[in-house]
Amino acid sequence: MTSDSSEFSNPIPSPNATRWIYIVLVIFALLIIMLSIWLISTKSNLRVLQAEKDQQRIGLQMEVDSLISVHNQTKAAYGALADSLVAKDSLIQANATEIKRLLDTEWEYYKIKKKLERLQVISQGYVRQMDSLYSVNRELTEENERIREEVNIERKRNIQLNKAREELSDKVELVAVFKTYNVKAVGMRQKGSSESETDKVKRVEKIKICFTLAGNNIIPPGKKNIYIRIAQPDRKILSKGRGDEYSFLYKGERLQYSILETIDYRNADQEICVYWDKRDTQDLQEGIYNVDIYEGDAVIGMVSMTLRK
Repeated sequence: MTSDSSEFSNPIPSPNATRWIYIVLVIFALLIIMLSIWLISTKSNLRVLQAEKDQQRIGLQMEVDSLISVHNQTKAAYGALADSLVAKDSLIQANATEIKRLLDTEWEYYKIKKKLERLQVISQGYVRQMDSLYSVNRELTEENERIREEVNIERKRNIQLNKAREELSDKVELVAVFKTYNVKAVGMRQKGSSESETDKVKRVEKIKICFTLAGNNIIPPGKKNIYIRIAQPDRKILSKGRGDEYSFLYKGERLQYSILETIDYRNADQEICVYWDKRDTQDLQEGIYNVDIYEGDAVIGMVSMTLRK
């Protein structure tokens, strides 16, 4: 009886049950192997993605550093002129700081890339504005220098003019050189049959020059050629042409004249008025016009006038 009970309590597994156990074990083993391969592949991909991410971060960091370096060099090159764009400089620095913060704390490549592109646009605008300011400043500097030079030239001319007047006043009246006084030069505008004075450069149609030729008993009477030169603000002579027919000799030098007036001199005071006519296609300059009157080898009179806008 004892032997029979032992046989029933420990039954021998059937061949089919053993086969299924092996199959299940093999399936589990394959699953473990596949899972291991997937994990290894995923880990490898993550390492590749992390390397790409680090490379992108380094690239963006280098772009930001390069942009700020160039920006600082631009500021240094323009010196004190850069002080006028302090607000835009602060905006560029703030954007660069924000991008660096995002690179260190967050990682959204396209967001950071977009911010960097916007910073590049702002930086390019800064350079264009700085170039524009530099050009304007240079033009103003050149203009100031030109005006300063003209003022110095005019001051010297006035000194020479005053000196010439003083010398003429101190000379003996009876010399064999003409003398003029009451010299006047004005711009004229034609209104129908009448004319009126104007100092508006756009309205000037003529320049009228009047003076008194003093009587002198030593100078032989007869025909005398009076040459008048009108110099524009740029020192060019208003002349009808550049040929010899519009020139005269003064102390061996050939000069262009604006007006030639031939008079019949009778050794008495003589009032003389002459006109220079502007051509329709000719534009006059605003500024100071200098008028010199010649007879023979002598400058016998001079005067200045100013035409304004």
